[in-house]
Amino acid sequence: MKSKSLITFCILVLGIGLSGCAQKKEKKEEKEAVYQNRLSNASSPYLQGHADNPVDWYEWGEVALEKAKKENKPIIISIGYASCHWCHVMEEETFMDSSVAKIMNQNFVSIKIDREERPDIDQIYMNAATLNGGHGGWPLNAFALPNGKPFFAATYFPTKAWKDLLNQIAKTYEKNPERLVEAANLLTEGVKQQDIIDSPLKKEVLFTEEDYVGLWKNWKSVIDRKKGGFRRAPKFPLPVGWEFLLQYSALTGNEDALEAVKTTLTNMARGGIYDQLGGGFSRYSVDEDWFAPHFEKMLYDNAQLVSLYSNAYKITNDEEYEAVIRETLEFIERELSAENGGFYSSLNADSEGEEGLFYVWEEHELEKHLTPKEAEVFAEFYGVQSKGNWEDNKNILFREHKASVFAQKNDYTASEFQIHLKSAEKKLMAVRNKRIRPSTDDKILTSWNSLMVIGYLDAYTALGKEAYKTKASEALSFIENNLMQNDGGLYRNYKDGKPSINAFLDDYAFLASAYIKMYEVTLNKKWLVKSKKLVDYTLKHFLNKDSGMFYYTSETDKKLIARKMEISDNVIPASNSEMAMVLYKLGNYFQENTFISHSQKMLAQVKERSLDGAAYYANWAKLMGMMVYTPFEIAVMGKDAVDLNLELQKNYVPISIFMGGKKEDMPLLHLKLVEDETYIYVCRDRTCKLPVKQVDQAMQQISDFLKEDKVSKHLRP
Repeated sequence: MKSKSLITFCILVLGIGLSGCAQKKEKKEEKEAVYQNRLSNASSPYLQGHADNPVDWYEWGEVALEKAKKENKPIIISIGYASCHWCHVMEEETFMDSSVAKIMNQNFVSIKIDREERPDIDQIYMNAATLNGGHGGWPLNAFALPNGKPFFAATYFPTKAWKDLLNQIAKTYEKNPERLVEAANLLTEGVKQQDIIDSPLKKEVLFTEEDYVGLWKNWKSVIDRKKGGFRRAPKFPLPVGWEFLLQYSALTGNEDALEAVKTTLTNMARGGIYDQLGGGFSRYSVDEDWFAPHFEKMLYDNAQLVSLYSNAYKITNDEEYEAVIRETLEFIERELSAENGGFYSSLNADSEGEEGLFYVWEEHELEKHLTPKEAEVFAEFYGVQSKGNWEDNKNILFREHKASVFAQKNDYTASEFQIHLKSAEKKLMAVRNKRIRPSTDDKILTSWNSLMVIGYLDAYTALGKEAYKTKASEALSFIENNLMQNDGGLYRNYKDGKPSINAFLDDYAFLASAYIKMYEVTLNKKWLVKSKKLVDYTLKHFLNKDSGMFYYTSETDKKLIARKMEISDNVIPASNSEMAMVLYKLGNYFQENTFISHSQKMLAQVKERSLDGAAYYANWAKLMGMMVYTPFEIAVMGKDAVDLNLELQKNYVPISIFMGGKKEDMPLLHLKLVEDETYIYVCRDRTCKLPVKQVDQAMQQISDFLKEDKVSKHLRP
């Protein structure tokens, strides 16, 4: 059945619409905390936050599922995450309501899930929500049969709408269960078929330079040329999309693509989505201007944005981008770094029950804590208004200009302006630090920590600060000491001194990438060996042998109603696109043609999607660029190889395989070591320019390669 018919069927079965999610928040009913339920022992801070609900919550597992089967009750599967504002609204207004809890406890088995711990479950029921005709988002609330098959799913419900829905479903399940069974079977079939590639390629698929160059056509039609990002609200950063456009501009010479990136990064850095006082980005902006964020700060966003701004800085040498890199990493160090070397997951949007309260200001606070001149400078620069620029007389800090331009426009000398501004910022940061802080989700996730390792290493190559490399090394040591399993596999999470969940494909893909990045910085081959071991493990436990794509879950995991694949890129690159990139890079390092052909096969499987999908196939598009244009093999060999390699990587060199050291310990390094000398070899497709000693000479050779006539490369999976 087509999805439209399925949507209609599910709505008719339940006698409800999807409009409940859009209703306004209702006034809170009196709450009654009955007891500490079983979620008090959960590993997830998000689940622990529901421990005082009167709802009889269960974690996902056999206990809950068997109870549903034994008592023949439908299941409520409620999914969210700790920094989600609307998740907290529904918890406070609805799940703390004893009258709601009574209905749920009598008629349902209720399961709470942290989507960050169990993205495999979230994928399934989010698919169900979108097939139901709703929009993706959290909190996600799905209703399922005792066997886990969903018959309805949607997002946020106010209390009254939720109670009406509960009563309607309970009534239908009692009197007409066959209607829900039919709906569940149809919806489950739709879920199983969505985003699955499990068939061999039926014909040879070719990629050409023309394919790659043509990608800009779809991108330029959706980009906001004035404010950056995409022409829509809310606006998400989507870092991998802008990473692709940096690559695209460098390879094709398209200046419009580079301008789109610069416009986006500059406006994000000046907007309210960026914490102007404390550094770091919120998850998204609710408007088109990057002005009003939802205030939650995620590790994965900030990790990727550090990488993006680092690469953009290498091209532009823009002082604003440098400040973003430095300030964001200061935020990570201050608020998301664990003493053991790992990184926490997120900061909540709310404090004291109010969204953004920790970050916003009223004008009288400036007058109270600053000198008159400091208050004047700060208010003018950051857009503070007497009646507020946001809600309830409050101001979100944002700016329209870089500091030097603002000072000139407002007749300040540069030194005078900086003295007043920096003094004001220091004083207000001290005031802010005395406020009640947003809660921290202190679980540590392998995939997100790996992204942060990559972010630190990209910042290290851009700015050369040794402490950044040290932080990356410490994080990898933490992962290896705490998240490795005896069989070579990984754990997903770490909380309260222990891991508890088997890892998913993104954990392997991003850690493998982090190992490759660490090799590119240190030139120590052990990191490549570690990366390859992870890939070998995924080939054994995650691979669909027919299509060459990877399942998101291991074959060792307990079976769910569907075994999903992650194909399209989103706020984080898809685990399959990252695996394809890792395979291609390792294939080049080790001259493993099977890895290269496997990567080509994966890209071929998504050709049509990647040509039309713009941001949702951006990481695939980056891989296409590497394959079509052929990567640079850049070897730095000799006694000063590590230092010269770092100097080289201060430049933006896309589609490059960096290697070298003091040993000829890989095929591409054979016969390149000269005693007591250090040389840079710029090669392509195993053809090298003459060795040089200076970075500017090597960069000229790279430029010459790009200027040469390019022959379209046909990829034959």
